[in-house]
Amino acid sequence: MEIKDNAFNRQFESTVNGKPYVIEYSIQERKLFLTKIHQPEEIPEDDEVINNMIKQILSDAEDKRWRVMPIHPKAVTFFRKNPAYKGMLPPGIRL
Repeated sequence: MEIKDNAFNRQFESTVNGKPYVIEYSIQERKLFLTKIHQPEEIPEDDEVINNMIKQILSDAEDKRWRVMPIHPKAVTFFRKNPAYKGMLPPGIRL
């Protein structure tokens, strides 16, 4: 899966089977805030694609040594289900 970082719109974009998936973000002081997740309405619970997108985004954030703050409930759920990524949370944040 290819993820494009659209810095102008502050969102990560990907297309799977012709359907757009978007994760909006904000960057402040070396922290990446995952604020909104948009996915096709006809596939309301396609968490596998969203999880793969988040994994790739976290891999890039780890290379840049950013901390990640999940704001959207699906991003929070991802961190709860994948404790290996909890080290990327800012100090003092527990989910």
